[in-house]
Amino acid sequence: MIIQKTREEIELMRESALIVSKTLGMIASEIKEGVTTLYLDKLAEAFIRDHGAVPSFLGLYGFPNSLCMSPNSQVVHGIPNNIPLKSGDVISVDCGAFKNGYHGDHAYSFEIGEVAPETKKLLQVTKESLYVGIRELRAGNRVEDVGNAIQKYNEAHGYGVVRELVGHGLGQKMHEDPEMPNYGKKGRGKMLVEGMVVAIEPMINMGTRNIKQHKDGWTITTADGKPSAHFEHDVAIIDGKPELLSTFAYVYKALGIESNEEDEFRKVPLVI
Repeated sequence: MIIQKTREEIELMRESALIVSKTLGMIASEIKEGVTTLYLDKLAEAFIRDHGAVPSFLGLYGFPNSLCMSPNSQVVHGIPNNIPLKSGDVISVDCGAFKNGYHGDHAYSFEIGEVAPETKKLLQVTKESLYVGIRELRAGNRVEDVGNAIQKYNEAHGYGVVRELVGHGLGQKMHEDPEMPNYGKKGRGKMLVEGMVVAIEPMINMGTRNIKQHKDGWTITTADGKPSAHFEHDVAIIDGKPELLSTFAYVYKALGIESNEEDEFRKVPLVI
């Protein structure tokens, strides 16, 4: 059952989402060659708590950390460790924060040092496909309209679209209805309605779409060992249209990137 949120609830969710966005911005300032993912995880936990929230992922289904950190061929759910990052790595950083009874859930894939051009392209296309999908999140459309748009965009570039892992509704629970696959057929799935809030998160592989789960019960990697990319936004349907609750602006500020990619999904310009 889709849980529709009031405007007041959506504003509380925006606050949680922006704490996650700020956390990712902080990570962007710290992530570099030689740093360990466990070090970054500890920074993130302290940052989230300092902002009056608690890490959503810590203990969720037994997960041991505050961040999911998934480098290179890891798709999602990577467990932070003491292995230093190296130049050429790419890494998905997925973060959640719980405040005022609501979750934020948001991810960005970072480049470490000099990254291969074909891997840079994978990250760029995956991020572009996130917005392609968000444009379809309109009242009256169907869930798979979003997934179909993401799938077509990525497969046109020859990439594999993961099937076993999907986005989801978001609210007082981290995972609510509906599931938001990154593939599908237009006109199929639950109807999108006013007040729903979802996490849309393309998980896209350079090669095969097939994945495998490791013995730790969490880590998911590509079946062929090629890189994967992952970007995620929290989005509400307000007045029938998609509106971003999260932002990459804090990441971009830390990295010195200028972008207007989010402008079409905001009624009011974001002030950071």
